[in-house]
Amino acid sequence: MPIEIKIRKNEPVDRALRRLKKKLERENIIKDVRAKRYYEKPTERRRRKEKVMAFTNMLRRRYAE
Repeated sequence: MPIEIKIRKNEPVDRALRRLKKKLERENIIKDVRAKRYYEKPTERRRRKEKVMAFTNMLRRRYAE
């Protein structure tokens, strides 16, 4: 599914590029490309996810009160 940005009439190119970048960011395409740039071992992937889960749990406990 390609990402399309239609340039509006008399719209500067830099504004259209900004809209494209925001759309890519919202759909996590840039994040996925950067993550898949290098091979990540399954153990490294699991450790990274556990680290993120531990951080989010810590924040939930801290601000649940």
